[in-house]
Amino acid sequence: MYIVSQPKPLSDGQNQALAKEDVTVYPQGYLRFLRRFGEGTYRGWLNVQLPDAEVLKPFAEYGLWEHDENSPISEQQIGECIVIGTTVDGDFLAVHPQTARLLWLPRHAEHVKAISLQAREQEDEGMYALVLDEIYRQVYGISQGESIYYEPWTGTRSHLFLRLPQGQDQLTLPELADLCQNEFPPDLSIENAYACFLFYRQLGGYVRLNYAYQQEVAVFFEQDAGQAFEVMEQWLLSKGCEAISENNR
Repeated sequence: MYIVSQPKPLSDGQNQALAKEDVTVYPQGYLRFLRRFGEGTYRGWLNVQLPDAEVLKPFAEYGLWEHDENSPISEQQIGECIVIGTTVDGDFLAVHPQTARLLWLPRHAEHVKAISLQAREQEDEGMYALVLDEIYRQVYGISQGESIYYEPWTGTRSHLFLRLPQGQDQLTLPELADLCQNEFPPDLSIENAYACFLFYRQLGGYVRLNYAYQQEVAVFFEQDAGQAFEVMEQWLLSKGCEAISENNR
């Protein structure tokens, strides 16, 4: 598993709180993964978060999901769930302590889904990555075929957005991606029909070329990687990109 940037250690209070948790309530490897890598985003899909027993309490009264005799939990039990992950679409990954069930609460579907996992012999920090891949397969019915990476939330990440104007004799984003890989060989690259991600340890981040939008280029980098970022920024500008905005996140 490729780690995008140096993980931010959990605080003493967070580590002490995790030490008090009942390991059997959570998916295999979850607590160990958090202690090793901290909170962050897995494969650009799921936010791995500290246990949160509060966020779903109001949802027991919202009526967002339908419940019948086949539902894994009742509407009232939603408020008892502990959230351990979320997606950018607003889905929740949660556990129900009393029933020891792992649950998927989708933002844009009507039924809560129970996730069934097989026990694994492997017992290390990377095991939870395998668990998350299995959850993805059960939820979406497909497997992710691309490389595995984890993006820790460091609190010291910055980004720059650029656009590559379209026009005659202008590079396309796929052409720019090829040139970038030749000029700056990445430590990891992921490319599909929608985007290209070029990961660099010197940046503590990556360059994202958004094929779907045809013009957008973004550079994500750690604040202490200023020199590497400036080199990348100047190169992109020399290839016709125009800066849009730069912010911390």
